[in-house]
Amino acid sequence: MAVKIRLERCGCRNRPFYRIVAADSKSPRDGKILQVIGFYNPLAGKEDNKKVGLKFDRVKYWLSVGAQPSDPVRNILFNAGLLSPPPMVVMGNKSGPHKTCPVDLTLVICRIQRNPSPCKTFLQ
Repeated sequence: MAVKIRLERCGCRNRPFYRIVAADSKSPRDGKILQVIGFYNPLAGKEDNKKVGLKFDRVKYWLSVGAQPSDPVRNILFNAGLLSPPPMVVMGNKSGPHKTCPVDLTLVICRIQRNPSPCKTFLQ
């Protein structure tokens, strides 16, 4: 059974609220789940409302047994400090054929540190 960590929608119409759940990859979005491991409230205000809540020990457990996070959950876990940054893709020229290739972030940082002059306008 392949396990995904993904969002399950709750809340009313026009007031979304999501649970971060571990579920079988073949089950529907709001179908049977294995465990609730957090929540995400995209409409949380600046007062005492929390935007994201996670059970860190359960997230680490599911990641250790091979659960794959969905793209939105991957960004949430990256912002919480539980995952490395998602892979970046560099697109080719618009005039030529489009080629994509994954980029190693540490290699990019090393090149910028060695020769920062061409990247000054990009980084500012």
